[in-house]
Amino acid sequence: MNILTSLEIGYKKLKKIHSSYKIDSEILLSKTLNISREEMLLNLNKKIDQESQIRYLNFIEQRVKRVPVAYITKDKEFWKNKFAIDKNVLVPRPDTEILVDEILKLLKKNDSKCLLDIGVGSGCISISILKERKLCKFIAIDTSGNALKVAKFNAKLHQLSNRIKFFKRGVDNFYYGKYDLVVSNPPYISKHKIKYLGDVIHEPKIALDGGCDGLETIKKVISRSKYLLKNNGKLVLEIGFNQKYKVIEFLKKKNFLINRIIKDYGNNVRCIISTKIK
Repeated sequence: MNILTSLEIGYKKLKKIHSSYKIDSEILLSKTLNISREEMLLNLNKKIDQESQIRYLNFIEQRVKRVPVAYITKDKEFWKNKFAIDKNVLVPRPDTEILVDEILKLLKKNDSKCLLDIGVGSGCISISILKERKLCKFIAIDTSGNALKVAKFNAKLHQLSNRIKFFKRGVDNFYYGKYDLVVSNPPYISKHKIKYLGDVIHEPKIALDGGCDGLETIKKVISRSKYLLKNNGKLVLEIGFNQKYKVIEFLKKKNFLINRIIKDYGNNVRCIISTKIK
C-alpha cells in the first residue's frame, strides 16, 4: 500500500467525525513515517511497510474516538517551536499564541524582567517568551505535578531550565516574589459545559473547570496578582469569549486599569491586558 491509498483510508474514516479530517490524517501518517508532512505529500506513490500501516491505522482509530492529535503524536507546534504534550496538559491552541504575541510587544529585546506564569501546563507560553527575550526569567506554578513534569521536560528540551523555576502550587496559596508581569491561561469553562465540548473531554478537567460560572480561577488569579505584581505591573489573562464584562468589572474592583482587549482568530474576545495601579 502506498501513501496516497493510506491517506484516503484515513480521510474516509475521519470525514464524518472531524472537519479537520485531511490534515489530521496527514499529520498522523507523517508521524508514523517519521518524515515531514511536506515531504510525505511530495511522495504519494511511496510504498508503506505493513508495520507502519498497522501503526497508522491504530492512530486513526484513536482519532475516531476523538483523542486529540497532539495526544497521539505526543507533540504540538506552538508559536515557533515544538512542545512535548501528553494527557496531563492542555493541547496548546493557536488562539493562545495571542498571549505570547501581546507579551512580546510589552517587553523590549533587552528587558530583564521577572515574570510569573500561573497554570503553566506544558510551558508553551513561558518558554516561547523566554526564547525571544533572552534576559527575562520566569517563575511558573501549577497545581498538577504531572503537568509540571511535562513543563520541566519542555524547558530542558529548549535549554531553558536555568531561566524558569517551577513550583507545585495553586495561585491562592502562592506568595513568592514580586513580578513585572503575570500571565495566565486559567481554567475558564463552566463545569456544566465541559462534557459538550467534543475532543476537549480527553483533556485534563483540572485545566478546564472554572467552576459554575467559569470565573472561579480567574478571580483567584486577579486577586493574588494584585499582591504579586509590582506597581504598574501587567496582568495578561486569557478568558472565555463571553466573560469580558464580568472580568473587567472584577479587575476594576481590584484596582487594575484595563489597557487592551484582544480578539482571537475567530473574532471572539480572548485576552485582557491590565495594569496594577495601586
